[in-house]
Amino acid sequence: MTTLRHTSMRVRGLFMASYAYMTEYRAELLLWALSMSLSFILMGVWFEASGRADVGISQADVVRYFFSVFLVRQLTVVWVVWDVEEQVRRGTLSSQLLLPIDPAWRHLMGHIAERFARLPFVVLLVVLFFALYPAAFFVPSASSIALFLLLSLGAFLLRFIIQYTVAMGCFWLERASAIETLHVLLYMFASGAIAPLESFPVDVRTVLMLTPFPYMIWLPARALMGDIDATVLSRGVIVMVAWGLGFFIVNRVLWRLGLRRYSAMGA
Repeated sequence: MTTLRHTSMRVRGLFMASYAYMTEYRAELLLWALSMSLSFILMGVWFEASGRADVGISQADVVRYFFSVFLVRQLTVVWVVWDVEEQVRRGTLSSQLLLPIDPAWRHLMGHIAERFARLPFVVLLVVLFFALYPAAFFVPSASSIALFLLLSLGAFLLRFIIQYTVAMGCFWLERASAIETLHVLLYMFASGAIAPLESFPVDVRTVLMLTPFPYMIWLPARALMGDIDATVLSRGVIVMVAWGLGFFIVNRVLWRLGLRRYSAMGA
């Protein structure tokens, strides 16, 4: 019980410190929030396309879908690979290893604190969006919002552990972020960030549903729209948990092997 209390105190301290650090860079947070506006650009493209041909989703749903995608991406953005890469390259990871807590917690709390610091700018952008597109305004049910938040949390944790596992390549490669760049290309295509999965051929969509990507954006977005059935939801949760556990195991193995190599280099 004492250990649990001490751990919670450390986590809370890390969160408060991270939040204070993030709020020092409000202008940068605004730019980060604006960088996710690609969803609104794609919304215009797909809105015109859905008006000319059947793309598997109505015009009204196109607007709501990409608005939901915008929110999901705001909640699930991850950059841990660049942080770890910088620490390994500069040798500052050594000081992190002296602390009585796994460095992963510091990265995780930093990401979570950034969500709260970013929140006012996201709200501002949402208000601006509905001011420009009043016809797209909709009020999700309380259950849809709750499910959306839970799935977004799961999507964030899944993407975090995947990228953190990629970051372990820093112990062997000079630039593990190059691998992440390739991963992002697949992520943007297969997650529904660029196009609704309903517009994909059935065979392609069937294969993609076995990967973790659709459940990082498409599933939470559909949940906010209230357009998701129990079968898809249960399958999504199972796939997310399976991929998450798999990457967690690989991450812990690579972390131990990487630390041995890091120590052998005299760091």
